[in-house]
Amino acid sequence: MGGDHAPDVVIAGLDIAVVRHPKAIFHVFGDAARIEPMVRKFSRLTGRVVIHGTTEIIADDLKPTAALRLRDASMRRAIDAVATGQAAGIISAGNTGAMLALAKIVLKTMAGIDRPAMAAIGPSAKGDVVMLDLGANMVCDARNLVEFAVMGDMFARTVLGLPNPTIGLLNVGSEEMKGDETLKRAAEALRASPIGAQFHGFVEGHDIAGGTVDVVVTDGFTGNVALKTGEGALRLVGDLLKRVFTASLAARLAYLLAKPGLNRLREWLDPRRYNGAVLLGLNGVVVKSHGGTDAEGFAHAVDVAMDMIDNNFNQRIKEGLRLHAGRETLAVDSATAPLAPIAISQ
Repeated sequence: MGGDHAPDVVIAGLDIAVVRHPKAIFHVFGDAARIEPMVRKFSRLTGRVVIHGTTEIIADDLKPTAALRLRDASMRRAIDAVATGQAAGIISAGNTGAMLALAKIVLKTMAGIDRPAMAAIGPSAKGDVVMLDLGANMVCDARNLVEFAVMGDMFARTVLGLPNPTIGLLNVGSEEMKGDETLKRAAEALRASPIGAQFHGFVEGHDIAGGTVDVVVTDGFTGNVALKTGEGALRLVGDLLKRVFTASLAARLAYLLAKPGLNRLREWLDPRRYNGAVLLGLNGVVVKSHGGTDAEGFAHAVDVAMDMIDNNFNQRIKEGLRLHAGRETLAVDSATAPLAPIAISQ
C-alpha cells in the first residue's frame, strides 16, 4: 500500500514480474477490497498472487516510532511473513524510515553484522556501480565501513555477476593521507583482509560516475547526499537535452538525426533500470522501491529481490564475513574502546 501510486503500480509491476520469474509466488499485503479487483484484471496473476487483507497503512510521513505500533499495517505484516519463513523477501515502495526500523527490529541483523546498510546500483562510464550505505547509518565507525565493503563485494558478485569487483572508500581525496582516522583505519583493515587485492583505495565523488571502482563504500549521510546529487544531475541533463532539441526548427531536425543515439542514452540512464535499494545484513531479503516509480520500475525491484533469493545472497554474506575472537581488531578511535575482533574470509 506504500508509494505514490499504490496499489495500482505494485499490481501492474507484478504482472510484468511473473513473466520474468515463472516459479515465484507473490504474497500481497494490503486493503483486500482494493487489491482483489486489480488482480483480477491481469490474467497472468491468476494463481500467482496470494492476497492478505490488512487494516492499517503506514503513511509516507509517519514517524518510524509510530509505525512500530501498527501491527496490522501492510508493511509490518509483509516483514513478519519474512521473519516467519512464509516469504523469502519483501519489496515495498512505502515509507523508507518505517521500513528500515521495522526490518531491523523484526528481522534483526545477521550474526556478526553490527549494522545493516542500504545499497543500490547506479550508472557509470564503465558499467553499473554499487554504492552503500545510502542512508541507513548516518554515522559509521571503521568496523561498519569494513562490513559494508564485504557486503558490497558480495552484492556486486550476486547482482552484477562480477567475479572480483573492485572496492573504493569514498573520501575527499584519493591520497592516503586524506580523510579522517575512521577512513584511514578502515582502509588499513581492508588492505590486510582477504579482499585486499580488490581494494582500490580512496575514491572521490567524480569516481562514482567515472566507474573507477565497482563498489563505493561510505557512511549513510554522505552516501545519501551523493545519491540525491546524482539523481538531480541526471534530471538536469535530461531537461537540458530537451531544451536544446526543441529550441528551433534546426534543433528539431538535428534531434531526428540523433534520435537513435539519444534513445540508447535514455535507456542507459533510465531510473527504472536502477530501482530497488537493498537493505543488506538482515535475516531476510529487503528491497526498497522508489515511491514514485511506475510498473516497470517496481518490476525491476522485484528482479533485484529475486536475484538475491535465487543466488542465496544472505548465505553468501554469512560465508563471506567471519568474526572470530583473537583475530584482526580495529579501533574506532583513540577516545573509545577497541572494537570487537573482526576477520573477513571468502
